[in-house]
Amino acid sequence: MNSITPVADTHPEIHWAENGETLNADWRSESGMSPPRRVVIADDTMTADTAYRLACEGTGMLWRGDFQNARQLLQALARRVDRPSRKSAKAAKATQATKAPDAAKPGLANESAMPDAFHRHRLSQSQRARALGMVLIPFDQDHSVPLRRAPDVKQACTEAYGNAGRPYVTSLRELLGIVGAHEWRKKGVLIAASEGLEAFRIHPHYGVFAPVRTDYVPLVAKAPLPEALNAEPLAFDVGTGTGVLATILAKRGIARVIATENNPRAVLCAKENLQRLGLQNQVEVVDTDLFPEGRAALIVCNPPWVPARPSSALEHAIFDPDSRMLRGFLEGLSSHLLPGGEGWLILSDFAEHLHLRSRQQLLDMFESAGLRVLGKIEAKPTHAKVADVSDALHSARAAEVISLWRLAEAD
Repeated sequence: MNSITPVADTHPEIHWAENGETLNADWRSESGMSPPRRVVIADDTMTADTAYRLACEGTGMLWRGDFQNARQLLQALARRVDRPSRKSAKAAKATQATKAPDAAKPGLANESAMPDAFHRHRLSQSQRARALGMVLIPFDQDHSVPLRRAPDVKQACTEAYGNAGRPYVTSLRELLGIVGAHEWRKKGVLIAASEGLEAFRIHPHYGVFAPVRTDYVPLVAKAPLPEALNAEPLAFDVGTGTGVLATILAKRGIARVIATENNPRAVLCAKENLQRLGLQNQVEVVDTDLFPEGRAALIVCNPPWVPARPSSALEHAIFDPDSRMLRGFLEGLSSHLLPGGEGWLILSDFAEHLHLRSRQQLLDMFESAGLRVLGKIEAKPTHAKVADVSDALHSARAAEVISLWRLAEAD
């Protein structure tokens, strides 16, 4: 259970001047952020306003003071980054006033505004992450942090990075994410009991999408199993991630499940979860893209729901550029189904409400792949953002529906 994910041996370097010397270290960023070109030394004397100015300029602040003070500075920096400027507030009011006449025309305002709102939201999130990523923390080659009152983060960083090999620098924001992921990995995510199945815990690894949104899990637990499983009790879980849906299938009594993944971290994560649950002999995890060899009576896939380009490796479970995984699953489904078999596609219509993909486009994908719809079951999301009216994408989130589409080969 304590296996370490291998990482690349080479990393970009970060450079800075300190005590009259030019120094360097490895730069670590799982989000893919490049090292700041300019770095200054910072300590407990730095004010939040100064940090905010430097962060907005793209200047990294390599921390040499008290670790807990660095956390407080990051919180103060976040408050300043999130505070809307007078200029942006005035512009927002002007935009709202300009679009008001279109509001009376059904669908017109949303159709034109939602994609723009989504892209603005993504840009804003990217800019926010970049600014908050300017508070930098040094590490020794054993993942220890050489700062006063620094916590012991060796195990958490080893799980994320593997063996360090030499000193490195990363952002405090990334470190806090790594520590948070380590805590989730230790305690696990509770998957509530549903449809006669007992509750269980899934332990996500860093860099593997955590099933903290479990709205879709009951759909897989209650959908009627295809009769073809009686003759050939074999199911595929395409893109298994943590292994949560493969676990549901196994707990529903399917004798053999093959779960596929092409993310090495997810392969290891799924194997460890299945072993912890005692399902390692019932569920096989295969390192491959999309489908394993052969055919199955049931094939399940929960692809990324939003057809947009991920800005980091950590976002690949959320964003699917040009619906590549969705199309790949649909186009290969019929050739991997046994006669009478079904494909279960778990998909939110969030992208439809953002006007990034229409329902007709999805139905056209089914038809062009030679598939027909046997039926679908639905669920409304229950996460906190659904009720957050201040969220820029609230109208789309409030209308979202998650569906399990039951698909079969067209007649």
